[in-house]
Amino acid sequence: MVICNPVAQVAEISVDKVGTPRVHRVVCAVDCGIAVNPDQVRAQMEGGIGFGLGAILKSELTLDKGRVVQGNFDGYDVLRLNEMPSVEVHLVKSSAPPTGVGEPGVPPIGPAVANAYFQATGKRIRILPFSRSGNA
Repeated sequence: MVICNPVAQVAEISVDKVGTPRVHRVVCAVDCGIAVNPDQVRAQMEGGIGFGLGAILKSELTLDKGRVVQGNFDGYDVLRLNEMPSVEVHLVKSSAPPTGVGEPGVPPIGPAVANAYFQATGKRIRILPFSRSGNA
């Protein structure tokens, strides 16, 4: 049996003159059953959002003749602390059994930012990371 934690996210962004998005705030709601340790649930959601943002905005592995080009973090761009948005996490009150919250904060951030970008610019992002599409 696979347990899926429903998670919803909304991103507030701005876009500069060349089309680069900046995520300022993310509001996240998660239903993980009974939250045994609510602060840990919030921390997991915040961390997942940060990881997901790095992946969709700029982190990219490239291959040359089947080998990874990036050898370390000097060639693999990750989200920096000053790029992390304000994150607000809401826990849905539930009487369901507790579940894990290791990864469910990651997948919704891509669509949340892409939809906010579309609302701001009228342009759809179809290539990730954003930096590959000429928008970051």
